[in-house]
Amino acid sequence: MKTIPYGRQWVEEKDIRAVVNVLKSDYLTQGPVIEQFESAVAEYCGVKYAVAVSSGTSALHIACLAAELGKGDILWTSPNTFVASANCALYCDAKLDFVDIAPHTYNISVDAMKAKLYEAEKNDSLPKVIVPVHIAGQSCDMEQIYHLGKDYNFTIIEDACHAIGGSYKGMKIGSCKFSDMTVFSFHPVKIVTTGEGGMVLTNKDDLYQKLIRLRTHGITRDNQFMEGESDGPWYYQQIELGMNYRMTDIQAALGLSQLDRIDEFIVRRRELVRRYNELFSDFPLTIPWQYSDAHSAFHLYVVRLKLDKIKKTRKEVFEELREKGIGVNVHYIPVHTQPYYRRLGFSCGQFPEAEKYYEEAITLPLYPSMTESEQNKVIDSLLLALQ
Repeated sequence: MKTIPYGRQWVEEKDIRAVVNVLKSDYLTQGPVIEQFESAVAEYCGVKYAVAVSSGTSALHIACLAAELGKGDILWTSPNTFVASANCALYCDAKLDFVDIAPHTYNISVDAMKAKLYEAEKNDSLPKVIVPVHIAGQSCDMEQIYHLGKDYNFTIIEDACHAIGGSYKGMKIGSCKFSDMTVFSFHPVKIVTTGEGGMVLTNKDDLYQKLIRLRTHGITRDNQFMEGESDGPWYYQQIELGMNYRMTDIQAALGLSQLDRIDEFIVRRRELVRRYNELFSDFPLTIPWQYSDAHSAFHLYVVRLKLDKIKKTRKEVFEELREKGIGVNVHYIPVHTQPYYRRLGFSCGQFPEAEKYYEEAITLPLYPSMTESEQNKVIDSLLLALQ
């Protein structure tokens, strides 16, 4: 029995030819295609700079380093996310805390953030960095978060790993209109893929210069950043501790080719979502809620089971769907409940909205190459599982 996955890449002959052309070229890495990909993403998002890296996780890490997050500093993020959104704080030897989610968007709650900032100011424990996560592709309420950032002086790094192709208040997610930096992921289940890969976007010159150094060992060949005079054309200096987080030209070629079809991908995802929403109208579940002035990229399609109206647990529904070849998933297990984070002092019950969401959530298959017959199978199988 063929399984319908919750997400998958859509690679065509054009993408394959783009990769083969790089394999036949002089540069497999640190070549011209990386800059072409960066420029194309920057133009698409309406942002000044884009820095391609090896993964969304490495993008989060160097964004935090560029923000000078370090020992004694504090980062806040959502508990409803993949662990990378939190781990990036610990990579920098910083402290971490969470802000609970809003019950309708599943994104970080602005109201909860306001209350927590008010208390943190009194306790002299304000965050240096906040990482709002755009769950499933829908933007957080970034304008309100931006104004809070001005009031409380924190850096904003948008975790938009789900959200390239989406928009907020008429602007593409990634424009950094309401943030200092935005992070994308190009994992195969994401909107566009480079295999593995990520990107950091910013409009700030100083952050851009830090980012391009941090992804390559902290090294520069630019005389304006060196100490003393250059020894010659071969010369470089390591001026800070960086990483080897470079993307290859092979990956960038795939990403650049995929980017040509991003609008097609988004349109198809939204078509499938509309059909799900219409056909689920009488099902005992909650469909995704959307802002009126934002458009989700719909990386994921998450429903919440109305457990009081069905006679099964979420686990039973999940297992029945898997048995029928429906590759459902759950996004996400609240980060603060993970054993590693419990050992840091977090505990169940601290962020009740995220925990309640987790108890009810199921991610259904959604990807642009999904056929109507595949979607029908998902819908029919879910109807049976809920009975």
